[in-house]
Amino acid sequence: MEEKKTTKKTAEKTTASKTTVKRTRKTAPKHIGLVANDGYLEPFEDAIRGRHDHAVWKINQLTRNGKTTLRDFASGYDYFGLHRTARGGWVFREWAPNATDIYLVGDFNDWTETEKYRAKRVPGTGNWELKLPKKAMKHGDLYKMHVHWNGGEGERIPAWAQRVVQDEVTKIFSAQVWSPEEPYTWKKKNFKPNVNPLLIYECHIGMSQDAEKVGSYLEFKDNVLPRVIADGYNCIQIMAIQEHPYYGSFGYHVSSFFAASSRFGTPEELKELIDTAHQHGIAVIMDIVHSHAVKNEVEGLGNLAGDPNQFFYPGDKHEHPAWDSLCFDYGKDEVIHFLLSNCKYWLEEYHFDGFRFDGVTSMLYYSHGLGEAFTNYGDYFNGHQDDNAICYLTLANQLIHEVNPHAVTIAEEVSGMPGLAAKFVDGGYGFDYRMAMNIPDYWIKTIKELSDENWKPSSIFWEVKNRRPDEKTISYCESHDQALVGDKTIIFRLIDADMYWHFKKGDENDMAHRGIALHKMIRLVTAAAINGGYLNFMGNEFGHPEWIDFPRERNGWSYKFCRRQWSLVDNKTLKYEWLNEFDQAMITLAKERKLLDDPYAVSLWIDPERKIITFSRGKLLFVFNFHNSYSETQFFLHAHTVGEGQYRVVLSTDEERFGGQALIDHSVVYETEYTEGKGLGFNVYSPCRTAMVLERIGG
Repeated sequence: MEEKKTTKKTAEKTTASKTTVKRTRKTAPKHIGLVANDGYLEPFEDAIRGRHDHAVWKINQLTRNGKTTLRDFASGYDYFGLHRTARGGWVFREWAPNATDIYLVGDFNDWTETEKYRAKRVPGTGNWELKLPKKAMKHGDLYKMHVHWNGGEGERIPAWAQRVVQDEVTKIFSAQVWSPEEPYTWKKKNFKPNVNPLLIYECHIGMSQDAEKVGSYLEFKDNVLPRVIADGYNCIQIMAIQEHPYYGSFGYHVSSFFAASSRFGTPEELKELIDTAHQHGIAVIMDIVHSHAVKNEVEGLGNLAGDPNQFFYPGDKHEHPAWDSLCFDYGKDEVIHFLLSNCKYWLEEYHFDGFRFDGVTSMLYYSHGLGEAFTNYGDYFNGHQDDNAICYLTLANQLIHEVNPHAVTIAEEVSGMPGLAAKFVDGGYGFDYRMAMNIPDYWIKTIKELSDENWKPSSIFWEVKNRRPDEKTISYCESHDQALVGDKTIIFRLIDADMYWHFKKGDENDMAHRGIALHKMIRLVTAAAINGGYLNFMGNEFGHPEWIDFPRERNGWSYKFCRRQWSLVDNKTLKYEWLNEFDQAMITLAKERKLLDDPYAVSLWIDPERKIITFSRGKLLFVFNFHNSYSETQFFLHAHTVGEGQYRVVLSTDEERFGGQALIDHSVVYETEYTEGKGLGFNVYSPCRTAMVLERIGG
């Protein structure tokens, strides 16, 4: 939107020269993109521009006004940590400004402080350096730092360590020298994710196996990746990659940010998994945790060198009140260097295709979003926001796309901050997508609180489409959050204990029939309305029963509920197969019909009494009948948004192979006609608790 102000000048004509002085026009500053796209943001344009200018200023500072690049700046992992030198020796460096002495101790010196392994401070900096000959250590050696500071000392794992392992007996973590003779050779060197649409399979390596144990990278590659390929997803999102001391934290209490979790295998095995996925056209993104860090001092960054605030905010902002963790100080250049280098490291070293940033809401607000309602735009610009964190997130997105223009970034953010997934040039933060976190909340609330008779079709359609038009989202019915102990998955909320007794094919049970029907419909209406991508958590595609409960003292350190029971879906006598078959068909539809080619789902008819929703998208018509008993024998389906012609059913939840009653005839060809008072369309049979997708035949 542009506002133009014209300054008028009287045209003066002189008899002698007949010269005309032309009118001049003065154009007011153009609205920044966010405001141009949403006029309701105009009162906050100064704040939006201020955040944008802050990021521009910081980029200029870090790149010396463009003399270098963010990519150059974010190379800390090549300097810090333990590395081979060009002549085959070793060099170790650490940022520890508060330290007075640093020694490396490990297998190579009987874990004792010796002068040979004593680092020296780099003059004029807070950095420490140690150079060693080739024979000073070898691949596989365990080591740590002994750090001294005024008034104390401690055993620490280096902040930039790229390999950390836990002793199986003592449970003690140590850094490990990792320099295999043969580095991993990538088979698929160049890869570009398919994002039309982005279909994400969210997963966790450790709990991905049927056996009651911690799974490995290679087991995932051999046993789970083929399932993802068969199901049709084009992206896997892996949780808990960064090393974390407590397995039950789901990977969210990170201690070593540059180390791939060794409990799942070696770096080369993770690379092999990613490489194999790429060879099958599947992108691999990871959950990256930059919103907080574990408090642990020995394993983590909590007190690396006697200064608890080295990486983290001081004072009241130091600790996260709800997560029992520490909050990064995004105003320090050294912290920005650490975190940006971390982003680049995973992209370049492991060939990850992007990130899902965890806990973005917690980063954006001093309150971490706790206790705030976010009911109007003013709540996003009232001074409660951490401008340093906003600046960091903006820089992270700029860097990631500078390193890999095809990389995917997703924000897990619940407050609805405008501009999160808008372009940087428009005043946005530069994420490619934001999680549509309203949708799973809506489904859980509806299933939990409302009887089937009180489900509202208009609310369903509103919720699956509720998003800012200038920002792409990842829609989903449920993720790992809903599967954790203390909560329930959708299928378990719908069927509950009857899953244990009535999930064998041929066993007629009303609760199971209802649950299976609604499970399919909920997933289809959510997926059909996407504007960017769709996400499913591992196992939910076939209605995995029960919950996730990591081994802990209260459950006797059991892995019984920390696994995926693939044997259930592989058992052809059980109903899980039906749900998996439907999910495959739904994902195939989304890919083959390229839903994003037509970005909008257009409402055709919503009937609150008969609980019917119809909408169009491209050449497709969608019909959902959420009524628990009423079937519409002659429902007039409007087709004016798609056009006249012939239509046929290409997918229905009622197909027999999906556990349906086969009441919808796929062989029928429907012909549009114009009906007075109704318009262009045709009559269809819409059984209760079913959904169907029709496609116009031909052009």
